[in-house]
Amino acid sequence: MRIDHRIALMVLAASTILPGQDKESKEKGPRPEDLPTSSLTSKPGPSFRVAQTEVGDHPSVITYGDQRFTDPTNTKVTNPRARKMLVNKIAEQHPTAILMNGDVPYSGDVVNDYEVYRSETEIWRSKHLHVYPALGNHEFHGDPQQALEHWWNAFPEMRNRRWYSVELGKSLYTIALDSDTSLAQGSDQLTWLNDQLKHLPKSTKFVFINLHHPPVADVQTRINVSHNPRPNEIVLRDDIESLAPTIKAKIVVIGGHIHNYERFLRGDVTYLVSGGGAASPVDVERTPDDLFQNKDFPNYHFVEFVLRGNSLSAKMYRLKDASAPIAEWEVRDNFEVNSR
Repeated sequence: MRIDHRIALMVLAASTILPGQDKESKEKGPRPEDLPTSSLTSKPGPSFRVAQTEVGDHPSVITYGDQRFTDPTNTKVTNPRARKMLVNKIAEQHPTAILMNGDVPYSGDVVNDYEVYRSETEIWRSKHLHVYPALGNHEFHGDPQQALEHWWNAFPEMRNRRWYSVELGKSLYTIALDSDTSLAQGSDQLTWLNDQLKHLPKSTKFVFINLHHPPVADVQTRINVSHNPRPNEIVLRDDIESLAPTIKAKIVVIGGHIHNYERFLRGDVTYLVSGGGAASPVDVERTPDDLFQNKDFPNYHFVEFVLRGNSLSAKMYRLKDASAPIAEWEVRDNFEVNSR
């Protein structure tokens, strides 16, 4: 029987890296998925609401991940210059919400990494921007429970949550998941997610599902093979795609973990990899299913969605040259997501 070598490599990578782990954290003590989740806050309906009067007629959502806020002298694992340029440009866009899809700190066990985050993003708070982070594997570096406590201290409104949802006015809904713990059928998290999707407000037109490890990505055979989609997120992908035809809202799923940009369409669901927040860039072998075939590298970027009537207009803003004295931006991808 002939075996597809790409699938074989993907299964090998997924079987050797457990959910919530990567090469850097594999050997560090207990695993994030071993932490109990049954007592977490997982109530029906949105966890948070932003009133329609605050959202306005054309709300915008900016998403990106893998910032790795840490000591600015550390230029090996992240690009502090690009990181600050991205933060300032996002502030300039003044979005309704910022979705951060994980690896906000470089090491979740280092409190100072969150202090650097607060310092470098002060402009967001001065503009009263809504920031909604998802947990990544770097948030769990070190002792997972202690690292989680640091995350909750940095984002106190998330206390006792590892996943949550936000109703942004009448038309937009965002869901942050924790791919460091189980998304298997019957798990606390997937059960909660399915309840959210099946009971969306009737006025919801678009749902953003934000998480760190991507359910869909370019399957690699040579570069960064350990970051290929894992069984934990493939189960989620299949669950979402089975539900998507039964709900009125369109679904956009955004992951990170891969320090680049990718875009896919499977059935009625849009998938993005948006990991250009400044972490050390990684090139990718682009497969034919990837709707972004540009050869730019590195792709320090963010994606902006703007609601216009029954359509989401999306643009990928790429930092042209992180070493330039003044940041210059270029739109390298445009696409639309239309409501049903």
